[in-house]
Amino acid sequence: MSSVIEVKIPDIGDFADVEVIELLVAPGDQVAAEDPLLTLESDKATMEVPSPASGVVREMNIAVGDRVSEGSLVARLDPTADDAPAAGGKPEAEQEPTGKATAEEPASQPAPSGPSPHAPPSTLPPPVQKSGSAIPHASPGIRRFARELGADLTQISGSGPKGRILKDDVKLWIKQQLAGIAAGGAERTGAGIPEIPVVDYAKFGTVETVSLGRIKKISGQHLRRAWLNVPHVTHQDEADITELEEFRKSLKEEAAREGIRITLLGFVLKIMVSALKKFPSFNASIHPNGENLVLKKYFHIGVAVDTPNGLVVPVIRDVDRKSIFDLARELGEVSEKARNGKLSPADMQGGCISISSLGGIGGTAFTPIVNAPEVAILGLSRARMSPVWNGREFEPRLMLPLSLSYDHRVVDGAEAARFCAYLARALADMRRISL
Repeated sequence: MSSVIEVKIPDIGDFADVEVIELLVAPGDQVAAEDPLLTLESDKATMEVPSPASGVVREMNIAVGDRVSEGSLVARLDPTADDAPAAGGKPEAEQEPTGKATAEEPASQPAPSGPSPHAPPSTLPPPVQKSGSAIPHASPGIRRFARELGADLTQISGSGPKGRILKDDVKLWIKQQLAGIAAGGAERTGAGIPEIPVVDYAKFGTVETVSLGRIKKISGQHLRRAWLNVPHVTHQDEADITELEEFRKSLKEEAAREGIRITLLGFVLKIMVSALKKFPSFNASIHPNGENLVLKKYFHIGVAVDTPNGLVVPVIRDVDRKSIFDLARELGEVSEKARNGKLSPADMQGGCISISSLGGIGGTAFTPIVNAPEVAILGLSRARMSPVWNGREFEPRLMLPLSLSYDHRVVDGAEAARFCAYLARALADMRRISL
């Protein structure tokens, strides 16, 4: 019988005294090599401790809230149970062939040499290429479930706490893969696109490899999926916000008395609601069957926030029911939560359309990626003073660049142009805005 394996915290770089925020297994659970056992969180990153071998967890030597460093004992693992055919062992589909008959399969029954000519074709998606080396955040049971269905966990975004992948997430991914095959296979899902060749950059000079931030890893998978599945088109326009900016500045003292700061974004949110009511196809999502459009009767708008750890998109709910002052207060609160890493998954779900503002940084235009399953996203660049002809002479006007990216399956070019023109007219005339 093999000896018990002591699982200790591996080399975690310069981190020490790191807090345990989640235990992913319990005594009695069977794990495979590299399955995550627990999650650690420092002030800079979240990391998982993988199992060094397959086996059954005999005991956990830590609890949530404990602090550990490299070499701390966290669990004891019994590797001998890995080969046992008991419950929690390998799924039947993963059992190694032994060449011996079992009670359910007599030795006299010949093994088929190939698929039956009359067998129906498989409806499962073809094996997928692993999209990355990062260990997905999922329990051993979910990993086993995903292996049985042929699902690649590195391509699935988790909806559980801290982005943990749940059983429903795996089921939804499988349904989407099947829908993609039924509607055109690789052309719909983006499968089959060749990977970028691996390059040894050290051949050309000194290099340094650094870890990509956790938020960027998660958002990167989502953006790649959106870019591959959504036929993007971006429409550019600009709005004259000269009078609106003067009005915004006139509210400065009143807002200061309430402890808030009025920004242009609050006005854009209110005007966006008016535009969504006039153009309902922008407040929609494509049904998973690809044949229907889900029209939303609520107005929740995502706002991209730049944080030290990456870009996040909290959702401002029921914008139609809130005043400019209400929105200013909420924008300040969610921005602070985002910068401090305090946003929950619920804070970033349920959006109808998104806004990405680069006005505080610069630029004249850009192409934001649609935050699928939404069908459009509005990009705002830095407003600038420009000479505008008024019919008699040129006069200086403050012009705001607008960049509207949209899903061409739902929105056509003419409708996008009308949508942007409506936004521009409303931004130019503040009387269209309800405080």
